Amino acid sequence: MELDKAIEKRHSVRTFKQKKPDWRKIIEVIDAAIKGPLAGNAGTLKFLLVDKSEKIKRLAKASQQSFIQNSKYLVIVCSDPAQLERSYDDRAKKYLRQQAGAAIQNFLLKLTDLELATCWVGAFQDEEVKRILNIPKDIEVEALFPIGYELGKGKQPTKPDLDNNLFFNKWKQKKMSPEKMPRD
Repeated sequence: MELDKAIEKRHSVRTFKQKKPDWRKIIEVIDAAIKGPLAGNAGTLKFLLVDKSEKIKRLAKASQQSFIQNSKYLVIVCSDPAQLERSYDDRAKKYLRQQAGAAIQNFLLKLTDLELATCWVGAFQDEEVKRILNIPKDIEVEALFPIGYELGKGKQPTKPDLDNNLFFNKWKQKKMSPEKMPRD
């Protein structure tokens, strides 16, 4: 699939078919995710691939998102801040979020490219997710991604309009004004 098509086609899915995707496709998606930009080339991102239905149900409860329990796989994206904190002090948390976001975007686009579906889940009980998956206390849980094949094509929300989101040279300036040429 072309990148522009994947960007346009990507959307959140909360209903999944019963058909279980090939787990190797999800590994391919994770491989695309880890190729995102990294502050100081520090590989801080970690991924957990869960296929045990009992754990998926417990994680659905920890996120208060019941639709998660209907997915066949759940990917949990985590960040290990230690290396960035040593290198960047106060800016480490910002860099951690930036590279997690970049990796997640790669993840979402590759899922779309492979005709898989997900919904980015950012609301969950961090400590409960860590407890269920034995994630160490110092690791940040960034997001949960239930993965499957989309069941039906519902009406998709309208994507943002470029005209309402792009400014030129200063806040709220809607037009690009040509630079004035100095007079001789």
